[in-house]
Formats: sequence, structure tokens, C-alpha cells
Amino acid sequence: MSDTLLRVEDLKIYYPVAGSGFGKKEFVKAVDGVTFEVKKGEVFGIVGESGCGKSTLGRGVCKLENLTSGHVYLDGEDITEYNDRRMRSIRKKVQMVFQNPYASLNPRMSVFDIIAEPLLVHHLYQDKADLEKKVLDLLHRVGLDDYHANRYPHEFSGGQRQRIGIARALAVEPSLIIADEPVSALDVSIQAQVLNLLNELKHDLDLTYIFVAHDLSVVEYISDRVGVMYLGNFVEVGEKDKIYSNPMHPYTQALLSAVPVPDPTAKRERILLEGSIPSAHKPPTGCKFHTRCPKCMECCKTQVPERYEVDDGHYVYCHLYDKERREQQK
Repeated sequence: MSDTLLRVEDLKIYYPVAGSGFGKKEFVKAVDGVTFEVKKGEVFGIVGESGCGKSTLGRGVCKLENLTSGHVYLDGEDITEYNDRRMRSIRKKVQMVFQNPYASLNPRMSVFDIIAEPLLVHHLYQDKADLEKKVLDLLHRVGLDDYHANRYPHEFSGGQRQRIGIARALAVEPSLIIADEPVSALDVSIQAQVLNLLNELKHDLDLTYIFVAHDLSVVEYISDRVGVMYLGNFVEVGEKDKIYSNPMHPYTQALLSAVPVPDPTAKRERILLEGSIPSAHKPPTGCKFHTRCPKCMECCKTQVPERYEVDDGHYVYCHLYDKERREQQK
């Protein structure tokens, strides 16, 4: 049996621009042809600047966003064209932990009702006593107690609310959890607690994560493999150790050069990128990064780079690693 749990092929998510007329529709290309795989039991981190499309990609994988084109295979099953009714059975396999613990919980529902809701929807309980037992077990698993069950979201801190969101995601015993910046709204000390909790749950329940974040240190801590996104596309994908120790794409190199080092005497060469991220409405031709790339070549301005394998399982989307082109130039 394949050890690939999720496979995404050439996924595109476009949003129409209001007011585009004269017979020509214009789109914001939030995700523009992304391909990747996630293996069972691993944590696949997605990192990039704000606005690069990483959260939209995560929501698209679990069909919370309408897909423009491409395919999503979950455990070998093509769920791309599934409607809401057919997706209901898939919801038990893939769940999401949202970024904002203040907005992702219904303030009118008690914690018990919030966690019990997916159990009720999917009929995953035998009777009232079994439902109560499962809800309390989930609370204990995320580090909360029985007396928290009858309280409401506004009575909790941010870290506690995120634990409630994690418990809700675990209720249907999913195989894949998509964590969309689950610690970005929390204090640093609370971030560590939630990350450690996610790690424990991964090993105890044999979970697979897609972990979306903009904090490179957080992604390094929790991920097994990492995909670096820029303006709707991956620019580099590979094992965490390879990317962090030997970044190949100029964008990845610039990102990692900005990570603080906990040593005031250490000297690092900071790579400063000029300009800002171009608009996803009208992205640059060729390589989308060429407008800010310090190593830009003429071909970068007109030709979209292919995926080049620079090491076993380490892929870079950059013309610098096109061996045939470099040999022709010689």
C-alpha cells in the first residue's frame, strides 16, 4: 500500500476581480498550480510571507475553498469534484485547526457542545453517556478538565481556546489535520505549549499534519518536510534539515537569513530583498520572483521555471539549477 496520504496536482484557486469588464474576466491567482504530496505520519510545513497563498492552499485541500482546477487525492480517492453531501464522509478523515482561536469558536455554545457537535453530526456515539464520556476524554487529552466543559469560549485564554479547537478537530478521529497558523495569535510561552501538545498528539494518535505558518522557527521545530511558497507557487520543497542547512532557492536563502540567532556575538550575512511582493492579480511573467531576485537572469523574466531535483527529495523551482541550460551557455 502507498504511504502517501494526500496528493495535490496542479491545484489552482482563483478569485474573480469585481468590476473587471469589457468581456474579459480578471482573477486574483491566490494558488497558481501547486503540486505536492504528504506521507502518512509526517508533518508537512508550508511557509512564506503574508499573502503568498499558504492559508488558501490549506483551506483548498479540505474543500473549504472552491477549486478552480487541479486535483486533490486523499488516501487515493479523488475528492476534487465532491459536493457538500459527498464531502461529509471525507470530513471524518481531514479536519482543520484555524488560526484565530477567538473567532473559530461559537460564543453561544458551551465547550461541551462545541466538541460534541462533530460527534452528533457524524453519529459517532452510542448514547448520551457515551457522548459525554467521549467529550470529556477529548478535553483531558488536550490538557483541560471536566469543569471546563460547561463554560463558554469568552471565559478562556487564547491558548485554552486553541486547545478546545484541537479537541474539536480530534473528535472525528481524522487521519489528516490542517493547522492554519495555529500559534500565531498566542504568546511565545503558550506557543511552545500548543506545539508540544500537537507533537504529543501526532505520536499518540498517528496523525498527519499540514502545518501552515510564517514563523520559520516554528516550522523548523515541528515539521519533517517543508514547502516554501511565493505568490501562489512553491519555490522549494524538501526535508527540513536540507532546506534549513542548505537552502537552494534565492527566496528561501533570503527568508532564512532573516531568522534571529540566539547569540548576540554571531555574525550573519543578511540578504535584503528589494521591493515588495507583486500583486497576485497581475503577477510577473516568467519566474514570479524575478522582480526581487538578486540572481535574476534574462530567461527568468519570460520562462516559468520547472521543478529540478537538486538532491534526493529536495526540489527547487529555479532556472539556476537547469543543468541543460547552463551547459548550453558554456
